[in-house]
Amino acid sequence: MTIHLVDIEQVTHTCPAFPDAHPFDIRRTLVDVIPGGPCRAPVTVRCGDTTALIPCRRHEPTKRQCGACRVIVTERTITTRHLTEVRG
Repeated sequence: MTIHLVDIEQVTHTCPAFPDAHPFDIRRTLVDVIPGGPCRAPVTVRCGDTTALIPCRRHEPTKRQCGACRVIVTERTITTRHLTEVRG
């Protein structure tokens, strides 16, 4: 499995239309990528006389991909701040 570590920072605010605090600015930062390695179940694709072997992640839906090709996104930290905190 290829693992993507992500930090999320969201800024919330309140407005007359929606009095409950809700996010209006969400930023995601890719922190690290841990590769899963080479494909363990490559797929043969044919076009006329030409054949090519491609990783299953490029051809198969997620359920049918091998363990090395699957992508997992892990949220490392989630920071929520209100707009009044951001203004300083």
